[in-house]
Amino acid sequence: MRARVVRVALVAAAVALVLLAVPLAVAVRYAFFADERGELERDAMAAVVQVGPDFTAGDPVELPRSRPGEALALYDTAARLRSGSGPSTGGGTVHRALAGSVVAQSQSGGELVVAVPVSSSERVIGVVRASTSARTVWSRVLWGWAVLLGLCLLALGAAVVVARKQAAALTAPLEALARTSLAIADGDLTARAEHSTIAEIDEVARAHNTMVTHLAQLLEHERHFTANASHQLRTPLTGLQLGLEAALADPEADPRAALAEAAERSRHLDHTIDEVLRLARAGVGTLPLTANQPVGELLEAADRRWHGVFAGEGRRLTTAWEPEAGRLPVPGRTVDQILDVLLDNAHRHGRGTVTLTLRDLGTALALDVADEGTKTLDPRTIFERGIGDGSGIGLALARQLAGAAEGRLALASTAPTRFTLLLPLREEG
Repeated sequence: MRARVVRVALVAAAVALVLLAVPLAVAVRYAFFADERGELERDAMAAVVQVGPDFTAGDPVELPRSRPGEALALYDTAARLRSGSGPSTGGGTVHRALAGSVVAQSQSGGELVVAVPVSSSERVIGVVRASTSARTVWSRVLWGWAVLLGLCLLALGAAVVVARKQAAALTAPLEALARTSLAIADGDLTARAEHSTIAEIDEVARAHNTMVTHLAQLLEHERHFTANASHQLRTPLTGLQLGLEAALADPEADPRAALAEAAERSRHLDHTIDEVLRLARAGVGTLPLTANQPVGELLEAADRRWHGVFAGEGRRLTTAWEPEAGRLPVPGRTVDQILDVLLDNAHRHGRGTVTLTLRDLGTALALDVADEGTKTLDPRTIFERGIGDGSGIGLALARQLAGAAEGRLALASTAPTRFTLLLPLREEG
């Protein structure tokens, strides 16, 4: 692109120089020839003053000294040479001066000729002829053209320097934008186009950066959706599989009970899928609230799902709430998913007995999930994705879901570990 910008600038400069130099060259030629004719006329006029009225009687006339390369001659009324240097008989220029022309000029035979009539008593008694070689004038014209050509070449060289600098200034931001695009194509979504001094290129860079930002958000949203789906579906699928395998392994097991448990887990799995899809459709916007459900029912369902999981490892899961508080409404599926995340976190990273407690605070409900382990992470960063010794997805997802329910999830204690979910009370919908 730099070469194209330089070529365009050079073509424009060359056209401008040609349009300027050609008329100027013509003007130089005209000026040199006009100046030489003026010199010849002045010399001829000076010679006329030296010619007295006795010239017609045959008295000799002494003409003034001419310039180098110039010839002065005096002719009588018969156009014969009487004094000076020149052709023996005057040509057409002399005849025109004798005919009454004030100043007769001509250019023929490679000479510039000026003839001035000599008058006495209001009649022409002779003609002074001044001439010089046109080649002398042309040599000066050619020197003038050479100087003009040199100036044009100098201007063209300056145009090349300016064009190269401007081409570099114009193309450098575009080349930087191309490198940024290649970096993004290689997977670096943090690359951004830099600011330049050219408004139009800056506008393109801003649009490019906006596009990349939106693209990065979409890709991050897709990654979060995949991670959320994997994290939230893994536990219920595992529970469903273990329940069915346990029923198959026990010949005396009641198949209806196993099928009922599998059906309940399937419904929970369906709710989980709906919640993950709802979270994915909302993107970075506000999540719509889910239907209300008594919080006691959610705690009982969570106890049924997780009791066997903890019991299988020799751990206990206890729940505690007041009956009146258990009838208060909360966003059902959202709270259900948050409880699963917190219980899964206690199962994977906690120790000892896990306690699920509901407290009525008057204007809000507090759900505490506590175990006998300790957390050494900073409470301010534990909810960020990728933090911790696991996938770092569950707690970040739980806090996002809590925000969607207009609540707040926090690490209330690190020794022992206790997470608290605060939910504002709302009317049943």
